[in-house]
Amino acid sequence: MESEIVSVGPTVRAAYPNEYTEIGQLMVEVYSSLEGFPKPSERPRYYNLLANVGDLTAKPEAELIVAVSSKGTILGAVVYFGDMQYYGSGGTATKEKHAAGFRLLAVSPLARGQGVGKLLVQACINKARETNRQQVVIHTTRAMQTAWQMYEKSGFKRSEDLDFEQEGLEVFGFRLAL
Repeated sequence: MESEIVSVGPTVRAAYPNEYTEIGQLMVEVYSSLEGFPKPSERPRYYNLLANVGDLTAKPEAELIVAVSSKGTILGAVVYFGDMQYYGSGGTATKEKHAAGFRLLAVSPLARGQGVGKLLVQACINKARETNRQQVVIHTTRAMQTAWQMYEKSGFKRSEDLDFEQEGLEVFGFRLAL
């Protein structure tokens, strides 16, 4: 009898503190390489936030979620906020009630096109459902067209009331009703 080869996908879990630095480096790499997105020299505070993304886990109901390969390689990460008051964006999103959100989604260039971003988004949606949130709120920019399309395919709808401008950069809001 021949044995079947089973391909095991990435594992999605809470990031370990000893992974925070590597995840921060990945986020800086991903965001700084986006065409049309501000560079580190233009937004040093934002890139400092990315580099130190693990610090966000000190906020109540915030979690750094990571996708790792079967060999432990970090493939992507996102920050989930179970309470929007700690979301930390501009605009009105932090006033949303009975809502969760996620920010700072990044997928390694080596893992693109493998469904890692979708797995991370689904993990955030599942967390929001498990805690009886009524919606998930997110933001993106024009430079993040791949993510934008993925959010729409996942059921997110544009919500212009969540839009804002940050230092000349248009930021677009989305909602997913649960």
